[in-house]
Amino acid sequence: MINNKNVRNIFTLFLIFHLVIWTLIPTLSNTNLPLDTVEALAWGSSLDWGFNKHPPLSAFAVEVTYLLFGNKDWAYYLLSQIFVVFSFIVIFNFSEEFLNNKKLALLSVLLLEGIYFYNFTTPEFNVNVCQLPFWALSVLYAWRCIKFQKTKDFILLGLFIGLGILSKYLFIYLVIGIKLLFLYLIKKRKKIKFKNYFIAGPVALLILTPHIIWLMENNYVTIFYGLQRTGGIGSFFDHLIYPLSFTVKQFAILIPFFLMSFFLIKSFRVKINLKDEKLIFLIFTTIAPIGLIFLTSMVMGAKIRTMWMTPFYLFLGVMVIYLYQKFIYKIDLKKFILCFLFFLLISPVAYLGISLINKNKRTDYPGKEIAYLIQTKWDRNFRNEIKIVVGDEWSAGNLSYHLDSRPKWKQSLKGSISEIGSREGVIYSGNPQILKKVCPGVFGVIRPVGYCMIGQK
Repeated sequence: MINNKNVRNIFTLFLIFHLVIWTLIPTLSNTNLPLDTVEALAWGSSLDWGFNKHPPLSAFAVEVTYLLFGNKDWAYYLLSQIFVVFSFIVIFNFSEEFLNNKKLALLSVLLLEGIYFYNFTTPEFNVNVCQLPFWALSVLYAWRCIKFQKTKDFILLGLFIGLGILSKYLFIYLVIGIKLLFLYLIKKRKKIKFKNYFIAGPVALLILTPHIIWLMENNYVTIFYGLQRTGGIGSFFDHLIYPLSFTVKQFAILIPFFLMSFFLIKSFRVKINLKDEKLIFLIFTTIAPIGLIFLTSMVMGAKIRTMWMTPFYLFLGVMVIYLYQKFIYKIDLKKFILCFLFFLLISPVAYLGISLINKNKRTDYPGKEIAYLIQTKWDRNFRNEIKIVVGDEWSAGNLSYHLDSRPKWKQSLKGSISEIGSREGVIYSGNPQILKKVCPGVFGVIRPVGYCMIGQK
């Protein structure tokens, strides 16, 4: 059973299991990396301070991994789990400080196993996963800013906020929650030194400056992409349908979490004390970001995609434990542990089952085989290396990843294909009917994608 003496051991075993199993299962069951990971790798091959869809941090992370391990798929599944497990560690440390109880801190993390964002979807390293450690660290240091009033904590808070926004713009919802929290405490409780409040913002802005410059130089392309993904300003019915759909989906996702909570909590009666500073903190850092994104959907008629909520529930376990901690002391944990073990094991089994049964997935794409065929054809026709691949992030991105020369991915090149010199060693991927007509080099098709190769004979 769980007690204060074995908490650390149980937590360590949980982290090791999570790290190993969620690295091993996709490595064994998938023949190709998921879409978002390939996309990040494509960006990483041609690093910049931003890309057409997102800010750059996820691309930085995968490119460092590529420099260390090359095109080994397991390394990117491991990378994703490192981000998840590190987030769990931060949440545990926060909970231990916040709840002043190791056992309750452990339970607050174990509850997250009931949210599929932190298991089933984690093999795909993307901007959502990339946010997780910075979201967790930002909440931790927001708490320490309030508790200890130390300048270094405000500096670190600004650093993690900056890195979080460099992961994904939706991080701003947490930032708004933290800012509202600070303003509330300054006005009502005077718990924060006024001068310290202004430290985190400039630090975050300093971290973001290269990306902001890139945005201005590239016509704010990522912001327009984000607006396009939400549908922009919706119709009248969108203001009703999208928020309703969002709410239903989120409750459905959280059913396993609620079930685990049911076996943990003896009674769900609770008195809300809005003078409780700890509760206020959790409301602003957990409930407020969720509420704000719901309001965004309702006011703008915007479609909020399910996976965007990945970091929003990181501290939901802490909130449940804090609200109902007095009831947790009074129950036998056997049923909760069984429920936890069920979800701990069923998620990787389900992932494996779906991977084996469904053979029409992105992760079944023969990226390595296509790269081999293209490299063979290239070597028969040209004597220089492939330096650039041009096309969408999926087909061209897979080539960039699998080819040993690690060519840079480009969405497009200036000028027409006929103007591209042979020295570059360029491969275009795209519509075969169009490429066949304009290709000045060697043309080929690996269904359904066409390839135009331009190199030195």
